Amino acid sequence: MSLIAKSVSSGGDSDFVPVPVGMHLARCYRIVDLGTQPKQTEFGVKHQRTIMVSFEVHGDGADGKPLVTGRGEPMSISQDYNLTLNEKSTLSKHLEGWRGTTFSEAERNGGFDIKKILGVWSMINVTASTSKKTAKVYHNISGLLQVPRMIKDAGLPEGFNPLGYFSMEDDVPDMEVFNSVSQYHQNKIKQSPEWQAIHGEGAKALKGEGFQHPDSDMNDDIPF
Repeated sequence: MSLIAKSVSSGGDSDFVPVPVGMHLARCYRIVDLGTQPKQTEFGVKHQRTIMVSFEVHGDGADGKPLVTGRGEPMSISQDYNLTLNEKSTLSKHLEGWRGTTFSEAERNGGFDIKKILGVWSMINVTASTSKKTAKVYHNISGLLQVPRMIKDAGLPEGFNPLGYFSMEDDVPDMEVFNSVSQYHQNKIKQSPEWQAIHGEGAKALKGEGFQHPDSDMNDDIPF
């Protein structure tokens, strides 16, 4: 069953190389359901359903060298999002930039199947920020845009990573995808109430809400 975004009121490998700041051609290759997670806000702690979206990056950096890791694989970057289509949410803003059009009220209320973005190409804008507490520099995705027609016409590169989708709404979640994420994210998932409902004491399978792919009359220029 699909993860649906609606309008509703890390640690990693030691040889990980961060994607440099700038605009890059990228392909969404993995979506991971992190479950409901606590979020510290100015109004206190809120609990929100969260997903992680991963992109592989293609092309050259500012120095003209390919954007690859020490193993010669495409660099990758992941971004966590609250699973909501509220107008002010980061997910909503990023998806609208990627689609090149805003969501209608019917789409926001009816729900958007997040799995639609899997395997889709985009332009990602990577920025850097520094933690006030640790002084550590983080590279994040600050925006998503459609791939320009000129790049599409020239031919998109071949994707590298297999497409992966992990959702605790599925009858049989893909544990191979679960095992592909960092131990940090695996632990976050295991602490979520959704995971506990399935695997915890007195567990019972979560039931979805009958979500379906919403009908769409989007034109061919919208990637999803």
